[in-house]
Amino acid sequence: MPAKFFSCVSLPTATISSVPIYDFAKANEGLADQGTEQFFTCCGKTICTGCGHSIFLSGNHDKCPFCNSDQFGKTREDGIAEIRKRVESNDAGAICELAHQYCHGLRGFQQDHAKAIELYSRAADLGSSTAHYSLGEVYYDGGNLKKAKFHYEAAAMAGHEEARYDLGRIEHNSGNFERALKHWTIAASVGCYDAMHNLRKFFEQGLVSRESIDSTLKAYNSSCAEMRSEARDAYIRVKTVMETS
Repeated sequence: MPAKFFSCVSLPTATISSVPIYDFAKANEGLADQGTEQFFTCCGKTICTGCGHSIFLSGNHDKCPFCNSDQFGKTREDGIAEIRKRVESNDAGAICELAHQYCHGLRGFQQDHAKAIELYSRAADLGSSTAHYSLGEVYYDGGNLKKAKFHYEAAAMAGHEEARYDLGRIEHNSGNFERALKHWTIAASVGCYDAMHNLRKFFEQGLVSRESIDSTLKAYNSSCAEMRSEARDAYIRVKTVMETS
């Protein structure tokens, strides 16, 4: 399940005929704007937000759908304690979650990039592609492109489409347009909106053939369609209303 994507409106499945290159964003732009994962601190499991929304509507949101632990009345401190417990048991997902808090100063944590890198590195050693991607982000923002590229490559090889997009960004900024094109084509084919958006720009500049862009767009639309569901559409509609009200 990709890290973030979903549509804020209910639309029919996108196809090469229903969504031409100039209009693809109408069907899938919302996929780039919303997260699709919800982390449960009690057991370290992750659920898609569409399923989480369905659970909420069913009235069972007071229980974890995985371990059935009580969620009602749980405080921020309770959640942090649960994450730390999972971290002690070497849970890569929980380690990443704790690193995220330090990296961005969330849940009352003081922002500490050194601690975040330490935790992300630990999770990466356990095989987490998310940790590698996050390390890539930290190093990229810090100007260390060599380390950023190393971790983006590790994440991309494990199927992380945003890391693949960022590899293309690094290559593009270095003037390696052919390599950037290859990375973005791979990322777009598995549903990365930003990569598809950049390929569209390349096409408009005459750097990508119509045959190539049609082939990639078809794969992109197919991947986006696979990520859609009525539950996810419903969640995005609710989230969009909340954010705009």
